[in-house]
Amino acid sequence: MPAPPRLALLIKLTQVAKEYPKRGFALRDVSFNIAKGEMAFVTGHSGSGKSTTLRLAHMADRPTSGEVRVTGYSSATLSSREVWKVRRRVGMVFQDFRLLPGRSAVENVGFALEVTGVNRKEIGPRAQRLLSQVGLSTKAGALVNELSGGEQQRVAIARALVNDPFVLLADEPTGNLDERATRGIMELFVELNAKGMAVFMATHDLELVRRYPKARLLELDHGRLVYDSATA
Repeated sequence: MPAPPRLALLIKLTQVAKEYPKRGFALRDVSFNIAKGEMAFVTGHSGSGKSTTLRLAHMADRPTSGEVRVTGYSSATLSSREVWKVRRRVGMVFQDFRLLPGRSAVENVGFALEVTGVNRKEIGPRAQRLLSQVGLSTKAGALVNELSGGEQQRVAIARALVNDPFVLLADEPTGNLDERATRGIMELFVELNAKGMAVFMATHDLELVRRYPKARLLELDHGRLVYDSATA
């Protein structure tokens, strides 16, 4: 099946509901779009559905009803064996970094490149370039447990960029960071966005959101979309 073209709308949720067997509904009747080059925050209290929204956008979960379309692929038709097609177009960053312990920064990024089938001779140089892109060229050989929290998150971002994704998803990426590290990570997101990458970030930190008034803001409450600055 040929890959779809680069689309203006990268993420589209249409009347999406997500129900978990023991937790009940995490999302109810949620509809919105994320466009190419857009920077958007999704906020809400704990349990409002922020992480579920990002998991759906990463095709890690499927909706109970409604449709999720990501870079042209639909949750209604994409099989579990084809999810890699979305993952090649969408990068994901988590609050807890999820790095390989006992390995260096460059080895963590290199492993992600290896998994995607990059030629072994290219892995080292490409991993180095990606670490340079996130400001970690001098820490490439450091073990991840020797890095600060902000540096570990930069490694995680470099790893998420291995496929030059159309959109970067970030689930509470500054939740474990101090104020200085948070500023550095947000500056990096803004820089990536300025180069044309869409950034869609979940956060409960409203003070952080207020620093970026030009970014789009979506708010969830008990699984429902109650505010969208694009339509307000």
